[in-house]
Amino acid sequence: MPEGRYKSRSYKRTFKKTPGGKTVLHYKRKKPSKHICAECGKQLHSVPRGRPYQIRKLSKSKRRPNRPYGGNLCSECSRRLFKSEARL
Repeated sequence: MPEGRYKSRSYKRTFKKTPGGKTVLHYKRKKPSKHICAECGKQLHSVPRGRPYQIRKLSKSKRRPNRPYGGNLCSECSRRLFKSEARL
């Protein structure tokens, strides 16, 4: 019988075959939703999906784009913002 916390659907259930030949259930946390642009709501590329403990293992350059507003605005919105700032 699984523990109480595993009964909810916040865990993904996967069947794994053990070396002894048994099939057992493994409970895995689901992936978080994709990151979106704060201005237009478009999906951000090059920002990985993962739980905080998985993201922490990545190098800093792989966590988000290395530019101002990287990981917060998409490239089009950030380009538009840079142009408007330069015009002021």
